[in-house]
Amino acid sequence: MTEQKKDKVLLVGIGIMGNTIAQSFACAGIDVALFNLKETSLARAMNRINSGLDTLVSIGKLTPKGKEETLSHIHCYQNLAEAAKDATFVMEVVPEVPATKKEMIAQICEACAPDAIIASNTSALNVFEIVDVKNPERFIIAHYYSPAHIVPLVEVVPGPKTSKETIAATVAILEKAGKSPVVMKKFGPGFIVNRIQRAIGECWMDMVEEGIAEPAEIDRAIKLSLGVRLPIVGIVQTMDFQGLDMLLDTQRNYGKVYSFVEELVKQGRLGSKTSKGIYDYQGRSEAEILCKRDELFLKMIDFLKEIKAFDPV
Repeated sequence: MTEQKKDKVLLVGIGIMGNTIAQSFACAGIDVALFNLKETSLARAMNRINSGLDTLVSIGKLTPKGKEETLSHIHCYQNLAEAAKDATFVMEVVPEVPATKKEMIAQICEACAPDAIIASNTSALNVFEIVDVKNPERFIIAHYYSPAHIVPLVEVVPGPKTSKETIAATVAILEKAGKSPVVMKKFGPGFIVNRIQRAIGECWMDMVEEGIAEPAEIDRAIKLSLGVRLPIVGIVQTMDFQGLDMLLDTQRNYGKVYSFVEELVKQGRLGSKTSKGIYDYQGRSEAEILCKRDELFLKMIDFLKEIKAFDPV
């Protein structure tokens, strides 16, 4: 994709995820081509997009004029070659079936320009080993989270042959569409969030199965603890406040020590108390760091109480 070209996104696969991805691009003023062989599928996708935009209008996130402007950037096609004309960025959002991915991406390669970036929205498949792409340096994963037009994160996963230029261009168009891309170093099963969610999911189901706690009480416990902390310090930076020396002791007790933690402790990087841990706090004192954290925690708790987030939806 060259800088001279105007952005045009081709969406192939217009189910629940595809239409919300299309909506996010269109809301940013980026032209979007929706492709499907069936007119009924295209009509259903447009109905969903209309409904999603109506919700944004009803809560004041979009004006009626803004809705019409958004819709003007979305165009439907039943012919892939026509849809792919001038496309600079392609989002493949077809079902998670290897054969389907392989066939669809082969068709995309034939229809699109040789420099068009091709991004798969796969949530788990190692598409780099499954599909054949002409000019594989332009092939990448851009994994959204539902609802794609609301959740900011997109996991960007390069393959073995993905170029730095493709990574940069993918990040740029996602940011233009209002997303917050996180770039992984390489493919890993489940990427970042799904891998962590799976561990959490198995843990709470084990607790229910073992009769330790009721599901609603587990949710309440998480909302009142991790739900407050995670938006502020995540799961990694949390360890800096616990203390990496304490973390290392715990790991030794469990018999599973992580080398990067051991190395940080050897360097004297123990977390907020030494102004360096996994994060570098730029020489600020522990008191300064904790003051900022606690202020944000209190603001978060007040906000969550105000919107009744601790109650079930």
